[in-house]
Amino acid sequence: MTNFSRRAFALSGLAGAFFLGACDNRRTNSSVDRIEGRVDATLAQMYAEFPRTRAIAARSSGMLVMPLITEAGLGFGGGFGRGALRIGGSTVDYFTATKANFGIQIGANQYAHVLFFMTEDSLRDFRESDGWAAGADVDATFLGDGESLSTNTATAMSPVVGIVFGQAGIRLGATIEGTKYSRMFES
Repeated sequence: MTNFSRRAFALSGLAGAFFLGACDNRRTNSSVDRIEGRVDATLAQMYAEFPRTRAIAARSSGMLVMPLITEAGLGFGGGFGRGALRIGGSTVDYFTATKANFGIQIGANQYAHVLFFMTEDSLRDFRESDGWAAGADVDATFLGDGESLSTNTATAMSPVVGIVFGQAGIRLGATIEGTKYSRMFES
């Protein structure tokens, strides 16, 4: 087998696994329980490691919690995760996050992120959209071990604030820009 065909085989396997995982949006009690458990654990971790996020959560109209986003790439890359939209502490919808990209990249990583919708308008736009994509309107903050969260005037006035944390893996960087969020099913 030549190097090219090995590479093509590996990439097709990665792409196939990614798209098969993205297509399984059936609602089962075990999938809902798994998502809810991960969302609860992610929020507990975020509040414990970054206590200032409690104030952001209290001011937000709602928050999308994505407990585990997995990204991988070798030239072509992609990512996938599942999470829940919470309003007033209760889950109202379940979402998938998907992304695909091309560029100089190699490796895989995982991370969690939470999107805080700071205005009713931003929350309504998110909920009414048919596949919302994170873009320039999201003020993202990347937090690592021992880092503290600071809010500045721009963050305080942003319609959507994203917190990325819990990064693990051997792929450099994590980003939420270009991530597409799609409703799985309603709670």
